[in-house]
Amino acid sequence: MEGIGGTAFAQSTQPADHAAPAASAHPADAKTALKGSWHASKLTGLNVYNDANEKLGDINELLLDKSGKIYAVVIGIGGFLGMSEHDIAVSMDNLKFAEEPVWTSSSGNSTTSRDTTTGAASNITNRNTNDWVPDHAVVSGDKEQLKALPQFKYSDYN
Repeated sequence: MEGIGGTAFAQSTQPADHAAPAASAHPADAKTALKGSWHASKLTGLNVYNDANEKLGDINELLLDKSGKIYAVVIGIGGFLGMSEHDIAVSMDNLKFAEEPVWTSSSGNSTTSRDTTTGAASNITNRNTNDWVPDHAVVSGDKEQLKALPQFKYSDYN
């Protein structure tokens, strides 16, 4: 299964190890240096799809080394509301991030969502590309291939 074993994907933004400007930097310089960056807190919960636009799960956790660099992403595959979910850990190199919504055959070129109060469908379009978060992540493989990977258990690393 290519992609999971080590094929790297290009990211459309600055690398995760992009250093923040020094505290003495001019505020205008800091603003320019941070443009296009993402909030790590907003990546948690981000939907993960495969190359066929099938939803696989979502990002549960970002694991950092002591220097602050992200070395793995924990993805919950399958399950419903966290039940029967199979957590796997993949390196950042195995994910690519997309700023555009997932293409679905029922909604043209945008994602369809439902209002939880009225049940009415609405199309999500023209996502603000400066909202500090990508729309979704993509990893190679299908649910069964990813569920066949070793399960990530937090207790194994305590």
